[in-house]
Amino acid sequence: MAETKEKLVGLTEIYRYLRRNKTPIYVVMPTPFNLMGLDQWVGGLEFVNYFDVFEGQHPRVFKPSQLGAPVFQSMEEVGNYLVDHPEFRARVAERDPGLAIFVMFDERTEELCEEVGVKIALPSNELRHRLDSKIETTRIGNEAGVESAPNTMGTADNYNQLNKLAASAKLGKDLVVQTPYGDSGRTTFFIKSKADWDKFSSKIIGEELKVMKRINHLPGTIEGCATRHGTLVGPVMTDITGFEEITPYKGGWCGNDISPAILPDGVPDKVREMARNLGDQLYKEGYKGVFCCDFLLDTDTNEVYLGEINPRVSGASPPTNLITSTYGGCPLFLFHLLEFMDVDYEIDVEEVQSRWNHYDYWTQLILKQTEDKVELITKAPRSGIWRMDDDGAIEFARAGHNINALGDENEAFYLRVYAEGEYCYHGADLGCILARGRMQSDDRELLERAKRWNAAIKAEFQSVPLTAETEVAMPADMTAGKWF
Repeated sequence: MAETKEKLVGLTEIYRYLRRNKTPIYVVMPTPFNLMGLDQWVGGLEFVNYFDVFEGQHPRVFKPSQLGAPVFQSMEEVGNYLVDHPEFRARVAERDPGLAIFVMFDERTEELCEEVGVKIALPSNELRHRLDSKIETTRIGNEAGVESAPNTMGTADNYNQLNKLAASAKLGKDLVVQTPYGDSGRTTFFIKSKADWDKFSSKIIGEELKVMKRINHLPGTIEGCATRHGTLVGPVMTDITGFEEITPYKGGWCGNDISPAILPDGVPDKVREMARNLGDQLYKEGYKGVFCCDFLLDTDTNEVYLGEINPRVSGASPPTNLITSTYGGCPLFLFHLLEFMDVDYEIDVEEVQSRWNHYDYWTQLILKQTEDKVELITKAPRSGIWRMDDDGAIEFARAGHNINALGDENEAFYLRVYAEGEYCYHGADLGCILARGRMQSDDRELLERAKRWNAAIKAEFQSVPLTAETEVAMPADMTAGKWF
């Protein structure tokens, strides 16, 4: 790590320190998506990836050869495979001990990193797992003075018990039921009849439940960073969810709309205050660094409620770091790194925060395969800058490794996941589109522009049905289909 014996004062000294950093910082993830572009700010940083999304052309991507890769069931398994890979271990042995960053990791990851001699630059798995519970999230919110939508906690083994639980808190019969852990698109259930209960009961019975009154709401997210100097927060985003053209999961996340105009006056400030209060409370709980906070805006009252906390680098990180660097000259994630580096620093939190409160329109879309099929991909679109003409046809414009390489609103940055010779399947993350401008209307309908980009990129894929030969040769894959 770049040597410094004195406190870093102000952004200029912080920039210089991080740019001159020589300590290896390994970003161990399936793709560079979550922290894409951070290599421009931080010396010694490289991406350790499973997928070669830039076809060997990114100067800071290290991709171990796929030797004996298993069939992955989770993102944690991907990280463990990469850390345990002999080529990665050899790379670490040749360099100074460094830091590692993951999206998801577990106890096994911690053990492997200790063996290799790499320090995980994130709070412990034990702490993150506890904070990740939607039940614990509610408690933390209450401690921070941040309200959740009207709710109660408990268990239910049948529909009558669920109704009794809801009645005890006067929630009515139109309910939103959540189990503690998992992607909200798959662990949030909308129940207002016994038929709904019967449909979801196998996933609810035996779980501790958060039962909420269903409200008319607009969902959104904001990323923060809990630091020794207080909590910094990024741009306020609204969620793009559940559009059947993009995702097969009802209510499933399929992107974010970074639009200063979509929320009523005063609401962004309420969201920022909520995130700062949560971050300060998380710091008291022993957590430091980035976190993602989902919020619900009651569209009938303009009240802002806590949805859930994701204590990790998240799918909101790419637009967060894009906005905070493009409009504020400083990526939010730099302060995460400083919390885990052996350096003291001083900043004017209010001054830094003020740089990030004004920005333009951007969108990211997470494209999932909606067809219920498993096929061998014979052609896939390249990562880089694509351009759309007035008729909705697209063509590859030029190579690019970062979102800020875009020109106008007719261009989009596409980050590929699956390539030729790999497999597509129902629910798989095919890739991500990031573009200037909006792709969702004020009343939360997909704009024609979004539909065109989704259809055009997916049309660039070609695949064939499996044969006995291709099934035998099927490579390692993540059957859960969630890479972001």
